[in-house]
Amino acid sequence: MHALKHSCLSLLPLLIGVFSPAIAENQAKTDVLAVLDEAMEMISSENWVGYSDLMIEDGMVYVGISENGQYEVQSRNHKETRETIIDADHIERAWNPTVLVSDTIAVIWHPYDFYIDGVLSHCGIDIWNMIRTNEGWRISSLLYNRQQPPECELHPNGPP
Repeated sequence: MHALKHSCLSLLPLLIGVFSPAIAENQAKTDVLAVLDEAMEMISSENWVGYSDLMIEDGMVYVGISENGQYEVQSRNHKETRETIIDADHIERAWNPTVLVSDTIAVIWHPYDFYIDGVLSHCGIDIWNMIRTNEGWRISSLLYNRQQPPECELHPNGPP
């Protein structure tokens, strides 16, 4: 019994070493998704100051638009995002996120749909780039495309 106990105890540091990176990565994914959830809440409540507080000061938002075979890129920086004023009710919903984390950087890719005043405006893919700071995870950039069905999927639960 003593030999078995000793063997198990001697394996403990090895097991901790094997599982620690996985545990840290899972915690980082949880933390990154919490920032995403907060960002979606801020967007849906038109709280652009709160949303911009989740960004780094040099953060950017890029929108890729395709219409009639033409492509357009729109962008806004942290300051422009913070000063956004829109008089409409927004609901943005995300689902099935893919999260990749490597130490101080993370990427989230997910489909989304976006409603304005209860009517579908557009849908597409959001790509959130995040960076770990001393204050926690922050959005360094959001890149998304704006499409219409059937080019993009709508939330599996149907309209909000």
